Amino acid sequence: QVQLVESGGGLVQAGGSLRLSCAASGRTFSTYAMGWFRQAPGKEREFVATITWAGGLTYYADSVKGRFTIARDNAKNTVYLQMNSLKPEDTAVYYCAAARTMLIRTTTTTYEHWGQGTQVTVSS
Repeated sequence: QVQLVESGGGLVQAGGSLRLSCAASGRTFSTYAMGWFRQAPGKEREFVATITWAGGLTYYADSVKGRFTIARDNAKNTVYLQMNSLKPEDTAVYYCAAARTMLIRTTTTTYEHWGQGTQVTVSS
């Protein structure tokens, strides 16, 4: 069982940066692929970024490619999302998720464990 707790959200002006963290409990963290998703009001939850269990592969949504970076530290059971050049359309609740797989996964249904979410608001 993996429990996930996100932190680092907040209010930032357009063009600014934030770093989200997701702390995981459980001794098997390193065997999970980790992902970040987001959900804006009135919209479906959407994929943002994912990283494989060893950190060798990453994959991003087109909307964040070149601006966001996902990374993980298995020794600290933590995954990060560095968000630069933020835009108002990045405003959403950001969720961390874990999937017991060695593959790249981008759909919500393939992730077994979810955090409670952290709010990111980008003002124009």
